Parts: sequence; structure tokens; C-alpha cells
Amino acid sequence: MKETILDAIKKRIVLLDGGMGTELIAHGFPQGACPESWNVEKPDIVKKIHTSYFDAGSDAVLTNSFGGSQIKLEAYHLGDRCYELNLAAARNAIDVRPEGKFVGGSMGPIGKFLKPVGEYEEDQFESAYAEQAKGLVEGGVDFLLIETQYDLMEALCALRGTRRVTDLPVFVTMTFKTGPRGFFTEWGNSVTQCLEALEKEEVRVIGTNCSLDSEEMVDLIKVIRINTSRPIIAQANAGKPSLSAEGEVSYEQSIEDYVRFIPQMIENGANLIGGCCGTNPEYIRRMAETLK
Repeated sequence: MKETILDAIKKRIVLLDGGMGTELIAHGFPQGACPESWNVEKPDIVKKIHTSYFDAGSDAVLTNSFGGSQIKLEAYHLGDRCYELNLAAARNAIDVRPEGKFVGGSMGPIGKFLKPVGEYEEDQFESAYAEQAKGLVEGGVDFLLIETQYDLMEALCALRGTRRVTDLPVFVTMTFKTGPRGFFTEWGNSVTQCLEALEKEEVRVIGTNCSLDSEEMVDLIKVIRINTSRPIIAQANAGKPSLSAEGEVSYEQSIEDYVRFIPQMIENGANLIGGCCGTNPEYIRRMAETLK
């Protein structure tokens, strides 16, 4: 019987991939375009990026579908192609997946707001996420990752929508900022509030990504581990971004500095390790060496 991602987590530290956006830009992706459109327009480049992460040592990669919800795609007049673009995202990664490795369907935030702050009802968010999940699942992903969530209510909508269409494992990562009172999401959700709600919904794997660098994430993982016994995902940014005069984005945390905090993250309780904004296959290669 084929090993599942949940089986793998029980046996070892699972290494995820790094930034997709960072790599798309490195391969000529134009500012202001829709990243998911490259799943059908330039699939060879998307496959090349996935392959580079597998070659670097990733046990699992995430599909190029972070902004692939039906509502978010409307900004590019591509809402009616949600299923198609997510199906292609999954197939691109599956096509280059080595034996014994995994593909996760990436589902990022919609970028709009629920009532009363925004204009959307919870059911509209659920339907948008359901359509995205349908494409990813039918494309063959092994699990789904609802990621970079800054509003617990949206994360729960995503979870309900996803479960309308699949019984595959669904993981959730929230994104936190650090302040004098500790770690909170952009919408003021505390770590314990998020964990309690996600555990109540029987989310198998919970964690955090984005916003923080690897040093800052060490302390956050400790707080999460104190409050849950579930497997934890940790995907830190490579520090804060800065823009050069030429319009190029760079991140302040070097590979050496980033990687030296990985052992502490694991010691504090992380079970799945990967990178977020600013990280690339070289970061993952160094992390794979550290795990060995």
C-alpha cells in the first residue's frame, strides 16, 4: 500500500518546498499578471520549478495555485476558468513527482473580506474554495494546504468548502505577526483561538507560514506546540522584502542565517519544514542537508 503524507509525518521530518512566486519571477513572470495562468500558458516553466524543488530534497511540493480561488481569479477576468487552472496546476506537479514523493494543493486567501467588513457571505467563500479544491483534487494532489490565512473565519470557510468536494487530508496554516502581547493574525486571532477552532474541525495538521523570518518562527512554533499535540507545519519567510531602485525584490535573511534556526524549529516541535516568500531551491537544499 502506498505511503501517504500522514504516514510520512509519523516517521520523519517532512521537507516541503520554498517560494513559488519567487521562482516564477526568476523565470521572467511579469508584474501584474496572474500566476495561475502560467499553468496552461507556460506549463514547462512551472514543471521546471517543481522539479528543482524535488531535486533539492523536497518530500512534497505545493501546486502553483496560491491565488487560484474563483473569487480571486475574477480580478484577472479568469473566474470562469478556476477549475481548469487548478486542474492544470495539479497535473503540472503530478507529472514531475518522483516515486515516493507528494504533491499538495495550495489554497491561499481570497484577498476579499467577509461581512460586515467586506461584501461577501460565508457561503460565497465556501463555494469559491470548493471549486478550487475540485480542480486540484481531480488533478491528482495527495493533500490540500489551506495556507497563509490571516482571518480564522476565512480559514474555516475554506475548510468547509474543501470538505464539500473531497475527503483528502486538509492541512491549515495561519500567518501571525509578533508584538508586545505575543502572536496574533492580522485580524486579531490568537494562537490558542486558531488551534482550538481548527482542532474542533478535526484538522489533521496545523501550522504557520509567511510574515515571520526563521528566527522569529522558532518562538512561535514553541507556543503552538505547547497548545497542540497535532503535527505542525513551519514555513518562514527569508526575512522582510525590500525593493531596489531597479524594481527588484530581495529578502534580508541570507541562506546561512535562515538555515541555522531550522534545528531549533524542529526541537520546538515542527514536523513539516519548508520555506515561504524569498526562499528558493537553494534554501531547500541547505535545509535537506541540515535534516540529514
